[in-house]
Amino acid sequence: MSNQAERKKITIQTLYEKKAHGEKMPRTALYDYPMAVLAEEAGIEIINVGDSIATVMLGENSTIKATLDLMIAHAKAVRKGAPNCFIMGDMPYMTYQLSADEAVKNASRYMIEADMDCVKMEGGMEIVPIIKACINASIPVIGHTGLTPQSAIMLGGYKTQGRSAEAALHLIEVVKAFEAAGCIAVVVEAVPNEVAKIIYENSTIPILGSGCGPYSDSPMINWYDLLGFYSRNPKFAKKYADIRSTILNAATCFVNEVKTGAYPSSEHGYSMLPGEEEKLIKMI
Repeated sequence: MSNQAERKKITIQTLYEKKAHGEKMPRTALYDYPMAVLAEEAGIEIINVGDSIATVMLGENSTIKATLDLMIAHAKAVRKGAPNCFIMGDMPYMTYQLSADEAVKNASRYMIEADMDCVKMEGGMEIVPIIKACINASIPVIGHTGLTPQSAIMLGGYKTQGRSAEAALHLIEVVKAFEAAGCIAVVVEAVPNEVAKIIYENSTIPILGSGCGPYSDSPMINWYDLLGFYSRNPKFAKKYADIRSTILNAATCFVNEVKTGAYPSSEHGYSMLPGEEEKLIKMI
């Protein structure tokens, strides 16, 4: 395990060097300072400050509920906790789709205020001009295709994408277009292994996979799925701990001790200075 003081900052150049050497980069999505500290100490190299904060942390039914102000506030906290990680900030719903000018304005605010290494945008061919505009403004962009949660309603829900030959070909073409537009990397989410393999083997930029099997440079599991905060995980997300049971056991123990009077005991309190209790009693 490495600590923050020993780690070198992960940069865009680092991503390309690791890809060239076939070195996989562990990636997660999280949203706050204490979790970011632990992730960096554990050796996580890429953190996605995702708009999934809306569903994972706020209990909303869609990622479109995440606002730019919310994302920036949490991204700043993550950066403080993981100063050496490569951190990508999700551009929230309708902060980049309206126009290239709007996208550049919002993306630049993200980069400046939250000290991100890049921004991430979901979509297909329709966002290629937006990507180009941001790249021309010296804003690094990661494209995101396949399952794009902001468009889940249009896609018919959270479903695997590219299962037919026609749909798979379209995804392959989108990734090529993202690369040609100047994306520094592409997130490919929830596509069949066969399609992910073709994309991975034909891309010169890093492919960041979520639910793509082994065919990516940087596999991801959401931090809260990885640690087992929930009883169910997405199919692709391996559970490495059962923190849910640990939390429930600890909290249940606390509840029981409060009800029985076992907590707090005298050891959990404070004492007056010697002789001051007697003085107080006389004063009363």
